[in-house]
Formats: sequence, C-alpha cells, structure tokens
Amino acid sequence: MPALPTGTRSVLRLVAWEVTRSCGLSCLHCRASAQEGPYPGELTTAECERVLDGIAAFARPIIILTGGEPMLRADIYHIAEYGTRLGLRMVMAPCGALLTGETCSALMKAGIRRISLSIDGAAAQSHDRFRGVAGAFESVMRGIGAAKSAELEFQVNTTITGMNVDQLPAIFDLAASLGAVSFHPFMLVPTGRGSTLADEALAPSEYERVLNWIYDHRSSSGMTVKPTCAPHYYRILRQREKLAGRAVTTETHGLDAMTKGCLGGQGFVFISHIGIMQICGFLDVPAGDLRQTEFAVQPLWENSPLFRAMRDPDGYRGRCGRCDYRKVCGGCRARAFATGGDYLAEEPYCAYEPPVHGGQARIHD
Repeated sequence: MPALPTGTRSVLRLVAWEVTRSCGLSCLHCRASAQEGPYPGELTTAECERVLDGIAAFARPIIILTGGEPMLRADIYHIAEYGTRLGLRMVMAPCGALLTGETCSALMKAGIRRISLSIDGAAAQSHDRFRGVAGAFESVMRGIGAAKSAELEFQVNTTITGMNVDQLPAIFDLAASLGAVSFHPFMLVPTGRGSTLADEALAPSEYERVLNWIYDHRSSSGMTVKPTCAPHYYRILRQREKLAGRAVTTETHGLDAMTKGCLGGQGFVFISHIGIMQICGFLDVPAGDLRQTEFAVQPLWENSPLFRAMRDPDGYRGRCGRCDYRKVCGGCRARAFATGGDYLAEEPYCAYEPPVHGGQARIHD
C-alpha cells in the first residue's frame, strides 16, 4: 500500500457507537429516523464484546454508547462493564425516560461516569414538539433529577435550528441551573429525518452570529462549552482571539487549541447498530463493515480510503480546499454530502470567503 499522505495518521480518541437504533422518541432531526424497532441484524452481545476488543487492541478512546435509546438493550450494563474492564472510558447518550435512581446506580456500577441528555427547547411545548412525543421534557427533567441524586455527571446537548435558535440563551441558562458539567450546542445536519428540517437550518450569516454568541458566552457559567457539528467555531475562536491580541495555545485555551472542527475519521469514528464504520453518524457512507473484518477495527481505521480522504484537507474542494483555516475547521463533510452529494465539497453553511491571490478574506451574507 502506498505511504499515507502527510497528516493522514490519526489517533482514535472518540467512538460514537449506535448500539441499537430502537427508540421511543420521534425526534424531528434524527439522523437515523429511529423508531421503536426492533431492527434486524443488530450486533449480538458476543459481537459487541468483539467490537470493544478490536478497539482496545490499539487505542483507548472514549466510547459513547448511543442509539436510538441505548438503554433499550437488555445487555447494555454488560457492554458498559466489559468496555470498562478493557480500560476504555465508557459514557452514554440516553434519552432520559429510562433513568431512575436504580438505573443510574447500575450505570455507574458498570463504569459509566457521564451521560449526555438532550434539551431542545427551554420549556415543555418547544422541547416536546422537537422530540415528537408529549411528555418528553418532563421525562428528561426526571432523568436529570435521578442522575443528580446518584451523582452521575451529565452534559446537555442542544440541536440548534430555526425552530429554537431564539431560545438558545434560555436553554444555556437552564443547562447551567440544572448543574450540567458541559453544554454541547449541535448545529443541524439535514440528514435522515432531519432532511425534512432543511428549511430550518440556519443561514450562513445566522450560523456565524450564533457561533459568535457561543464564543462570547463560553466562559459565563461553570460549564464547559463545546460546539459540535459546528467546525466554523474553531475559525471564529482564532479570529476573535487574534482581534483581542491573543494567541490560541494549549496553555491558554486547553483542548480548544488542539481540537479540529470536523473530527470525522480523524480522531472520531461512528459505528452503526450493524457494525458499519463511518466518519460520523450523519454521513451515511460506509468506511467498512466490522463483520467482514472479523471485528478488526485498526485496519479500517488506518487504511479505509474514506478515512484517508478525510485526513487530507488539501484534497477538499471549493472554498474548503483553499481556506486558510482548513486544518482547524475542515467544514462539515456530512453537510457537503447532504446538499451536493460530494463529501469533499465545500461546507455549504459557511459564510467565510478565504482570501484569493493576496486579497482580503470576508464574511458574506
């Protein structure tokens, strides 16, 4: 095999694993269009153990057990405990409805040390509309209460669209008041059921405004704030710090200085409920099938042509390929694919025009 181009070797740091696609919610933005199920072909308990063995054989990433609703798997505590015994940091992204004092204690006993819960509206009406089920807001609040009582730390995720962008400050304040350790605002990727929300995706100029608001408020609470599916934020961070006369370094900005905008296939991987590896859950393009590799994760991670392409930003097309921030942003490959069918094309929701032939960069409407 030819040598990897410069920058294509990446350490696996984070795995989002869709252990089941079954779910009791009908979220408007769901990338998987998940429903109750059951879904045929989901990995068995023994196969799940082999997935974890394959990961632990060469890396020690954080494993996010997600879905669907991961807690619908009867063996979920065993899966979490097995990964913990292998030395992997196991976390979970449940929907909240199945969290009780008993289940939170069982999660912690299995090695789960953090969960993420989604709040997509500042009150019941807006959250329930987004989640597609009456009572969803009340159930997630109960779940947060159970997690707090069990001293199981939690973060809050929020998918931002035109439907709730005006509530972002209130949701941010709610997350802080509830005691979340971290707040992750996700920018909508219009795939799966979320493709019906394409008209609710923020325009590039509004996207820019929201990410600047997040920058301004990132230190206003005790929460860590990490924009997700929002690669432009890492450009904005550097632009704003430069204007303030500050450099972005690990000493001054910690992980923000080390994190790239889009990590798909470059530190991050998604594994589907049937063992398909992808750069993320939003780009439904397979990098390989673990069942066909006898659950050897490392060869796919290192050699998949899809992952190799993701690791070479000089090969991106359009504005992303010539952008002076391409190595810290990278654009969203899933949005490029969803809107134009080319995952190497320029990010369609970006307002930044990189400089051309010595000219000036600019932000367009």
